[in-house]
Amino acid sequence: MDAETERLRRRERELEERVAMLEARLGDGLRQPEQGQRTSAASTDLLFTAAEKTRMPQIITDPNLPDNPIVFANRAFQNLCGYDAAELIGRNCRFLQGRDTDPADVAKVRDAVAARRDVVVEILNYHRDGTSFINELYISPVFDPAGQLRYFFASQLDITRFRTTEGILAESEARYRALFDAVDSGFCVVEMRFDANDRAVDYRFVELNPAFAAQTGLHEAAGRWASDLVPNLERSWFDTYGEVARTGQPVRFESGSVAMGRYFDVHALRVGEPEQHRVAILFNDITDRRRLENHLEATAQERADERDMVWRASRDLFVVCGLDGIFRKANAAWTELLGWGADEVVGARFDALVHPDDLPEAAAAFERVSGGLHLQDVDVRVRTKDGGFRWMSWNAIPRGDHFYAAGRDVTERRALEEQLRQSQKLEAVGQLTGGVAHDFNNLLTVIKSSTDLLKRPDLAEERRIRYVGAISDTVDRAAKLTGQLLAFARRQALRPETFAVDRAVLAVSDMVGTLTGSRVRVELDLPEGDSLDLHVNADPSQFDTALVNLVVNARDAMDGQGNLRIRLRRTTVIPAVRAHPRQRGDFVAVSLSDTGSGIAPENLERIFEPFFTTKTVGQGTGLGLSQVFGFAKQSGGEITVESALGEGTTFTLYLPRVAPSHAAGPVEEPEALADGHGTRVLVVEDNLDVGAFAEQALRELGYNTVWAVDAERALAEIERGPTRFEVVFSDVMMPGMNGVELAGVIRRRRPDLPVVLTSGYSDVLAAEGTHGFDLLPKPYSVADLSRILRRAVQEAAADRRGRT
Repeated sequence: MDAETERLRRRERELEERVAMLEARLGDGLRQPEQGQRTSAASTDLLFTAAEKTRMPQIITDPNLPDNPIVFANRAFQNLCGYDAAELIGRNCRFLQGRDTDPADVAKVRDAVAARRDVVVEILNYHRDGTSFINELYISPVFDPAGQLRYFFASQLDITRFRTTEGILAESEARYRALFDAVDSGFCVVEMRFDANDRAVDYRFVELNPAFAAQTGLHEAAGRWASDLVPNLERSWFDTYGEVARTGQPVRFESGSVAMGRYFDVHALRVGEPEQHRVAILFNDITDRRRLENHLEATAQERADERDMVWRASRDLFVVCGLDGIFRKANAAWTELLGWGADEVVGARFDALVHPDDLPEAAAAFERVSGGLHLQDVDVRVRTKDGGFRWMSWNAIPRGDHFYAAGRDVTERRALEEQLRQSQKLEAVGQLTGGVAHDFNNLLTVIKSSTDLLKRPDLAEERRIRYVGAISDTVDRAAKLTGQLLAFARRQALRPETFAVDRAVLAVSDMVGTLTGSRVRVELDLPEGDSLDLHVNADPSQFDTALVNLVVNARDAMDGQGNLRIRLRRTTVIPAVRAHPRQRGDFVAVSLSDTGSGIAPENLERIFEPFFTTKTVGQGTGLGLSQVFGFAKQSGGEITVESALGEGTTFTLYLPRVAPSHAAGPVEEPEALADGHGTRVLVVEDNLDVGAFAEQALRELGYNTVWAVDAERALAEIERGPTRFEVVFSDVMMPGMNGVELAGVIRRRRPDLPVVLTSGYSDVLAAEGTHGFDLLPKPYSVADLSRILRRAVQEAAADRRGRT
């Protein structure tokens, strides 16, 4: 009983300290409205009705009357103070105060009323019978809609019992008991027992909450010793709680009990006087959580072991690389495959061991993975420690500030692919050789026969003209055949320009009917709208040729009868084709669909090979589709085919779309040249027959010519006099400095001297273009040669006049 009394006294002191703290926090109990804030704008009727209906004691005073008298008091207030309404109305509420009322509290109320602001204050008032009560008073001003002070509204609350020791203790005990019973965590107070050596040997459960049994599985434990409830309880529990009881130091820990088959999260602290050896314990059963954590840890460890085994056992190269390009980790395969130790790889840059020729592709791949993209099958050569290189195919996945990469050795695969390509090249060369020999022998037969007939002394003029015409036509056919071969080989020097594809298709469509015949129905599907969206930069002549070749191929596939649909559209994707991945970009696609016999699956991979054809002898050379293929590739595009036997075929030509150009108007062609005009030309040609012919032809047309057999002699001739020549006519393919390089030197030294290039084949032109110089393709006519030279001279003269 004494212990309980002492506990209540301590609790009383705690509550008194709590009340003092609250009073200090409350300050003077006044709450002022914020700027522009009104405590009320309700109507009078609503205010009085609400005050009457509430069970809380309420009064209303009128500050506009002398001494701010009470003008309304509800029934609850009358019951509180013992006065009826007649005794209250018209009086200032100060009459409820008495001898023990604190003047400071009165001053708080007076100041708030004078300042027209809210106030909350605990004040001692008196009932009608003279007994006192502690009144928690809430006063608030009431303003009308115009912002004028109308009333003061006051609520009362008798808190006397809450301010007595018994009331405070009872309230505290009730809150404690409610919390004690409601908490889901287990809670108990134990009393420790020590032996003669001051060692904790047991503890007794003094107080338990309802959740104790659910958290421990122990029932009816109050008043019983732990050793009786759990005979084999581990020694650590006694030692831990004994240390808390002796030192007063709280502990927080997680521990398991084999004897109880559970795992707990425990918070223990000493309570009461030290001599009582009591410990309060708050705990939660976390057995399920720990089992899950242990399972996850075991699984994670197992997976880590698996990854470690894969990392160490794999024959592929594994690395972890930071986004700064520095390798952070490398596996043992670097040593086995390339001879580099892991310590030699870690700390090196990603491109340190890459073949110089593969550095651009490696840098581009690094930029992609640094930007958060995955890498797939990026092939680069990696240096071995002995100085060699091996092809590695890389895949990479970014993660935060680093990425994981795996490289597989594909050296043998690349070698096999190269062997296959060489085999295919040899097969294609064989087909090409046979096809070229066959076609050129036919052409040479016509030329040879015509020249033999021209040698006859008694040949009539009509026949002579016919034979000369046959030779000329045969040369044109030979030039066309050569052009198709070069287009397939991507060696033809294209003359690209920006043009609208829809207009080009419309122009070719005018002749499609002639090509296909009346039994083929041609349908054009062109997009509506401004054609400025359908421009490409390509050789328009080669485009027309490619389109004609596709139309002729479709006509033959339909045997001259069926439907042909030409469709034009924009697209952002070229589908994967012939081992090339899908390509994204901005393209113009021209599709030709026929209703012909279709293409057998085994022939789909061969239709673009030169001289490959399924047509009968005399119906085609097999170069039409190869020309389309070469033109597409050399123009930065692609050609695809979709076909099924008996269901027709669709060819689609893709070309990169460009913005329209605003080129100047067409250049006026020069008039025919008169004999003896005297234009000075430097002819540069290493072939003696061609050089002699060009010089002779130009002289017959009235040109003054000088012939140089190589670039060095040509430059020497130019240096002999600054105005010696008006134009230079140079072949491209020459030993030493080629024609394009020569033209570049002349442009730097003599920018006013025009240069015209000529070539029948040049890998330089195919790869780099003409660098802005005029080009006359071989074979050329004398008229074409004269026209292009005269135009170059005229344009150079116009430029000089413009500069002056």
